[in-house]
Formats: sequence, structure tokens, C-alpha cells
Amino acid sequence: MTNDRPLLGITMGDPAGVGSEVIVKAYPEVVSFADVVVIGDADVVREAVGICGVDLDVRAVDDVAAVEPSADAITVLDLDNVADLEYGALREEYGEASLEYVARAIELATSGDVDAIVTAPINKQATRMAGSEYAGHTGMLADYTDTENYSMMLIEGDLRVTHVSTHVPLREACDLVTTERVLSTIEVTDEALRSLGIDDPTLAVAGLNPHASDGGLLGDEDDAEIRPAVRAARDRGLDVHGPESPDTVYVQAAAGRYDCVVSMYHDQGHIPVKMLGFRGDGAVSGVNVTIGLPIVRTSVDHGTAFDIAGEGVASAVSMVDACRVAASATATRE
Repeated sequence: MTNDRPLLGITMGDPAGVGSEVIVKAYPEVVSFADVVVIGDADVVREAVGICGVDLDVRAVDDVAAVEPSADAITVLDLDNVADLEYGALREEYGEASLEYVARAIELATSGDVDAIVTAPINKQATRMAGSEYAGHTGMLADYTDTENYSMMLIEGDLRVTHVSTHVPLREACDLVTTERVLSTIEVTDEALRSLGIDDPTLAVAGLNPHASDGGLLGDEDDAEIRPAVRAARDRGLDVHGPESPDTVYVQAAAGRYDCVVSMYHDQGHIPVKMLGFRGDGAVSGVNVTIGLPIVRTSVDHGTAFDIAGEGVASAVSMVDACRVAASATATRE
């Protein structure tokens, strides 16, 4: 902590994407409630400052101990690993650079040198070109912190969702709906909600099949795998309901009936959140939180947006939201 304010380590993401732009655009608001060090390339951040027309100096450091909070200057832990910058380009070296930012951030968070990690988007194709086998940040974070029980939570306003599985083919996702995995996700979700300041969370568990199998007419997975997990969670004192029909439960949760919906697979949880968070005016809100980790990690809920990178038009709303959630989560861990 610096002067009782959390120090957020914000990774720059893929250099060719909008990560640096949303960081510098968000900075004037974020610095009002947290201190910031960007983990990335100082030259790329300087380029973003110019493109976005933000009145900021860029201060490059090689140690987070040198961070001096300022509303007028953004500090970059400069890994100096981008030789030349081409916005929107899919390159192995950009994928490798973005992985280096994440690895350094994890080191800093686990050692306590930063209080939380906030990640700008990486490009999965670029990281694969660089030799990474991870489908995104989440698996890397779990492996680097030796975490077995974790999940992805998306937050958009009053709607929160977690996932039994994420970046796997749909056929495989159905096979991953087991009592053990559903129960584990329920438990880590309940714990995460409490860490976010919700003392007695109420959870809904979405069914896998339409209408949660409709009493067995549309499949047996809901009764065979999901219902026993819900029953076991309730036996452990958790306020859990389900399996609920997936075509209505997200509307109920967004209206405040549930604090979170445990979703069975990626799109089941992502679609309702992004319907709410992707606005017609181009602004994007919503936050991605990796729950179950020994460190705090949040992220924007959008991708690298190669098609608009370098134009200075990317929305910083999601980055501000991600920083707010990270700062709030650090407060509950004190």
C-alpha cells in the first residue's frame, strides 16, 4: 500500500491492441482512488498518450519501489520489449511481450509489491505463436500461483456470473458438467462474493439443458449432475438455488434476486453480461475477475480490438470498472 491507497499493477496487454490506450484514458479517474504502475513498455505508453490526447507524462522505472504517485505522470515498469510498434498486427514478439507483462505482474502480486493485478487484453493467437499453451490469462494465473480451485467471474452492474468451464469446445463443456466441478464452482463463487463485501450471498445455478431439462424431458444432466451439487452446497449452509432455467435466471439475477449465477459454460454466462455491457455508443463496461486465487486479479471485459487500435477511440469504461473492483477487493483482504 502507498499512503493507505492500493497499488494496482496494470499489465499493458498486447502492444498492438488497445490496452495502452484504455490505460492512459482511464488513468485520470483511476488515480483518484488508487496508485498505479503500468507493467509494459514505456515507449508504447508514450505513443498511446499522444494518440489519445491525454495530458500525462510517462515515467519509466525499473523497480516498483520507485513509484511516486502523481496525477500528472503515469509510471511504467519498463520491460522495454517492443522493438517496433504496428497497431493491429498479429506478431509472435507481441504475444511474448504480453506474456512477460503478466508473469512479472504475478511475481509482484505474490511478493506483495503490488496489491492487485489489473490486466489489459492479450491476443490468444499471438500468445500461441509465442509458444504459450494457455487459452487466456486465467489458466496462466492459476498455474503460476499453484491454484486448483478457481473460476472466472464476470460483473456487469448488478449481474455477476461464474463459470464451470470457459475456453473449451461446447461438446467438451457438456462433459465437464459434473457434480464435483459444479460444487467446486459454487463454493469458490460464494467465497469470492464474501471477499467482495457481500456477507450472505444468494446464488443461482443455471441448468445445462433448456428449461433445466424440464423434468427429464430434455436430458438428464441437470438431475444427475447439477442438482446433487446444489443439494450438497445447501447442506454446507450455502444459500444456493437450482438448477434454474437458463433462459430466465440471468434476468432474475440482473433484477437483484440473486447475487451471482453459476453458469455451465462460456457463452451461457458471457452473452447476458455482454448484452448489458456493450453499449450502442461504443462504450464497453463490465469486469472479469479470476476468483479463488491467492492474489487479486481483475480485467477488462473486452479484447484487443485490433480493428480500432491506434485510433484513440477505444472506451476506457471497462478499465476504470476493473480498477475499482480490484481496489475494493484489496480493501476486504486487509
